[in-house]
Amino acid sequence: MTLEESFYIGYITKTKGLKGEVQVYFEFDDYEDLELDSVFIEINKKLIPFFSASYKLHSNSTGYFYFEDIDVIEKAEKLLKKKLYLPLSKKPERSDDEFYYTDLKGYIAHDEKLGELGEIMEVHEYPQQFIAVVSYKFREIMFPLNDDMIVSIDEEESNLHVRLPDGLLDVYLA
Repeated sequence: MTLEESFYIGYITKTKGLKGEVQVYFEFDDYEDLELDSVFIEINKKLIPFFSASYKLHSNSTGYFYFEDIDVIEKAEKLLKKKLYLPLSKKPERSDDEFYYTDLKGYIAHDEKLGELGEIMEVHEYPQQFIAVVSYKFREIMFPLNDDMIVSIDEEESNLHVRLPDGLLDVYLA
């Protein structure tokens, strides 16, 4: 399994108890729809399969997992901050009319005043909002993705038109 054949779902945040239980924070929107009998954990840039002995999902984008052969806290601690992936074949189907901010990765961002900003390299999800990361004039800039900023989205041309607040780019370019 390679990163290209998989999709990112979250990471291990902490241990719980002494018997190897770990907490997973999901960054995948519809984590309740995922098949989690086995996951791949990125260790030393390789995806290693782990089989779930049991797990319980919570409504706050977290879940608690026991993995087979991880039966003491010392083994679980080695998994902290590791990223979790699933094969692309296990990615839930979406209807054609569903669109998420994370779908904007790869789109070209255009500002009303400044023109083309560049390609959206990443879309980060934070508790209050989504943030686009764009390489502009050889600098990494970030701006929020919300109804106040977005003017239009052209799915056919993969373009995002935004209205950035005055001075936002000055923070990055100064």
